[in-house]
Amino acid sequence: MTDHGTGHLPAHDGVRLRLATAADAEAVTRVFLDSRAAAMPYLPRIHSDQDTLAWITHVVLPTSTAVWVAEGAGEGGEGAELLGFAALAGGDELDHLYLRPDALRRGIGSRLLAEVRGAVDGPIGLYVFQRNAAARAFYERHGFTAVAFDDGGRNEENEPDVLYRWTPQGVPGGS
Repeated sequence: MTDHGTGHLPAHDGVRLRLATAADAEAVTRVFLDSRAAAMPYLPRIHSDQDTLAWITHVVLPTSTAVWVAEGAGEGGEGAELLGFAALAGGDELDHLYLRPDALRRGIGSRLLAEVRGAVDGPIGLYVFQRNAAARAFYERHGFTAVAFDDGGRNEENEPDVLYRWTPQGVPGGS
């Protein structure tokens, strides 16, 4: 888990996790936009890139309970590059977990999810678009269970989604 004195996790396979800062806004925005475009090309583009950057800068980073980023060494081992991020909202909702398309299936999403789980004492909920089969499979592999389906009326994309919940072992309702 994170060393709360520095906000950093030890590197694993050249990737380290740390708490996000305001300086990460542009890189987080790029991961968010690139990930959504690659994984969910069916989603409508509702906001411009600049509006998305403003939202990440002024809403996601400063108002989330915590935001972690995964970064790897750049070309030749110089300069860190942001590979993904996870945001916890309200103390028990995984609001965002996005990876760059070229960072998938390397264990980075699992590490970010473990960091979120370590920050929460009880159950965690999250929403996923119903058509996002890869994300749904990822969360189901990590013990999340679908508990409610929605027609899309609760999100601005108007895309049907599903509420998933994970309860830790030893907590009523946990496995």
